[in-house]
This record gives sequence, C-alpha cells and structure tokens, in this order.
Amino acid sequence: MATIDNEVTVQRQRAGVRRPVKHQLRIDMTPMVDLGFLLISFFVITTELSKPTAMPLAMPKDGGDSELGNTYAFTVLLGNEEKVWFYYGNWADAVSKAEVYPLNSTTELRHKIQERQQWLDIHPGKEGREGLMVLVKSSPEASYKQVVDVLDEMTINQVKKYAVIKPALSELEWIKTNQ
Repeated sequence: MATIDNEVTVQRQRAGVRRPVKHQLRIDMTPMVDLGFLLISFFVITTELSKPTAMPLAMPKDGGDSELGNTYAFTVLLGNEEKVWFYYGNWADAVSKAEVYPLNSTTELRHKIQERQQWLDIHPGKEGREGLMVLVKSSPEASYKQVVDVLDEMTINQVKKYAVIKPALSELEWIKTNQ
C-alpha cells in the first residue's frame, strides 16, 4: 500500500522580497446612481416645463353678420403660393376704385398694418388704433404657412381684433383671375 505523507512542506522565502498583497477591487456605485437620478429628474422637469402653447382664438357667437365700419376694416386676401393682396373698407368699393393692392412679403404687410394704425392715430374715430379689424380671407389654394405668417403679423403689430373668415364668391373669382 501507498503511504500518505502528511508532512507540511515549508518553502524557503528569500530575504527582503515580499509577496504583493492582492486586495479585492471594490467600486463605489453611489455617485453613479446619484448622477442617474439627477439626470432623470432634470429631464422630467424640463419636459413638464416646456409644454406646447397655442394661440388664443376667440370665435364669435353664431348669428347674423355684424357691421364693421369701412374706416377700421383692413382685409388680407391669400391666394396660392405667395400671392397676397389687401384692401381697406368694403370689397365692392375697393374693386370699383381698383384699390386692391398686392403684397410681396410679410414685412410689407407689417408696414401696411403700421401705416393704417398710424392713420387711425391721426384720424381717431370711436376706438382709434384699437378699432382696427384685420380680416384674413384665404382661398382654398392658400397654404397653412401663409395663414400662420399673417397671424404672426397680428401678434407682432399688436392688432387686438382680427378674424380668419371665408372669402365671398366675388373675392374668390377675383383671386382666380389675378393669380
């Protein structure tokens, strides 16, 4: 039979040489977790604060048409693409006197609105500048961008009264012939 040797072998160590002590690697994840929660809370708060806003829109009550004085009426006609016209007062008077004017850009529209506001300041009626009523009449060919650009001009020029309405048949025919 084989004998089992229970003797412990002693290894000789060299003088002055120590074995390196291996420590277990420990990573503290607390700062990483804190940073994660800070980022999550930041994004949750910013998405709550940046909710989309819409323009306030006041709609008239159903019923008959209300009269608007020719002094305060400023009408913008929107055709296809970039075709825009304006006139003051009544449509029949503006067409008969050939006073339907083209606009080349929204900045030109801004200047015309400001001119009309200044004219109303010089020739005050019941309401003065506050009485200016801009009627936006868009044809079916008009783009959404055109309507939004015109409504932006109302906000820029601080026009208190404006409406987006359907054009009359005579206005639609005129737009089609002048495009």
